[in-house]
Amino acid sequence: MFVAVVLDLGNEDSLKAVTGLLFRYGFRQMQQNVFESASVDEKRLSRLKLDLDRATDYYDSIRFYQFPVDETLAITSLSEKRWRRSLVRRKEEER
Repeated sequence: MFVAVVLDLGNEDSLKAVTGLLFRYGFRQMQQNVFESASVDEKRLSRLKLDLDRATDYYDSIRFYQFPVDETLAITSLSEKRWRRSLVRRKEEER
């Protein structure tokens, strides 16, 4: 599964902790505050999210873009210490 992560963190301590976790889980930094991996599985991703939840505070924001998840794009975000997930489905082709 391909996963991209975008960070908007409130302080340097959170930035160091979160980037360290991402590197430990095999993500590569593509741009400032943007990471990606094409080799993470669902189980490791779930563990990463738990670790990130512990390493962040109320003012930090993290967004995951995952593809494919049930043949759709899943966008998962952590904001104000709450996780939210939405699925973006492809519009059915017109006949």
